[in-house]
Amino acid sequence: MVENFFIVINQSLKTSMNKIFMLIGIFICLLSACSSEKENTQKNETAQSYPVISPALIDTVYTKDYVAEIQSVQNVDIRSKTKGIIEKVWVDEGKFVAAGQTIYSINNSALRVELAKAESQIKTILAEKKTLEIELENTKKLVENKIVSKSEQAMVESKIATNDAQIEEIKTDIEGIKLQMSYSQIKAPFSGILNRHLLKTGSLVEENTALTSISNNNEVFAYFNVSEREYLDFVAKKRTNNLEKVDLILANGENYPFKGIIETIEGEFNQETGNIAFRARFANPEKVLRHGATGKIRLNQSVKGAVIIPQKVTIEVQDKTYVYVVNAQNIVEQRAIVPIVRLDNMYIVDGVNPSDKIIYEGLQTIKVGDKVTIKTVNFR
Repeated sequence: MVENFFIVINQSLKTSMNKIFMLIGIFICLLSACSSEKENTQKNETAQSYPVISPALIDTVYTKDYVAEIQSVQNVDIRSKTKGIIEKVWVDEGKFVAAGQTIYSINNSALRVELAKAESQIKTILAEKKTLEIELENTKKLVENKIVSKSEQAMVESKIATNDAQIEEIKTDIEGIKLQMSYSQIKAPFSGILNRHLLKTGSLVEENTALTSISNNNEVFAYFNVSEREYLDFVAKKRTNNLEKVDLILANGENYPFKGIIETIEGEFNQETGNIAFRARFANPEKVLRHGATGKIRLNQSVKGAVIIPQKVTIEVQDKTYVYVVNAQNIVEQRAIVPIVRLDNMYIVDGVNPSDKIIYEGLQTIKVGDKVTIKTVNFR
């Protein structure tokens, strides 16, 4: 009986101790949660300070370069018009050739044989015709004396007419052969610079075989592509008669000494690129520019009311550009912008306005949603 009493007392004590320990644990958890909440509250109350800038609104002029393809005002292929073997090349590659000057001589001995054959045929037919003419005179006398009928005279006259037709036909063939033979002297269609000879002396050529090309480089065209927006700006500028001449930057970075002028625009936009081609004309008195060369057209662009920001306030994520903007509640937001032109360490942009507050420094530590205090600074 006594033992059972002590067992009951012991179990009661154990149950009481477990409840006490449980209460202590709950109390400790509540203290920890309160402490964390207090720390978070203190952290939020001490928001970090960041310098901010407001975009500037300015009128400015900048230059923009466009990749250009240079072409001669005249550039044509020179082809053979007859069959034969190149007998001689009179003008070397890269040399100047005057209009009408012989470049190639083609040996077309086969045509000379055809010409001799045709001329021989004419001589034979002319001899036959002479014999027929004598026969005709005799026949006429016989007809007058009523020895033969007029039909005999008509037959001889018909033979003479046939001979005349044959002679005219052969003469036409001879003219064609002589024309083909004239093609054996291949001459420059205009004054210019010869390109590479595709075939050398001794080569067999067929009719219409490409031999070389010739370029008139007294003036050159520079073709370059611009966007639809730039095209519209150009058209508006042209209406005000305020179109400036353009510069050409050569492939070695040097400025070409002669200015050009945009004289025409293609008729339609390229649907794949959204661009349209412009053509500028440049004088080339020193023959420095050659057909097929490349360079850059440099245009002066004026912008009124351009919104500019420092390049350092932007961040790039994949193919987009962003800035951190502080809203009216001092909360940091991320905003996408479109850089239009780079001016040294500045951007002309779309997507922000002069009333915005943009984080100027500390971009590596700030996060979207942070509450901050700000201090406006001047970046110009």
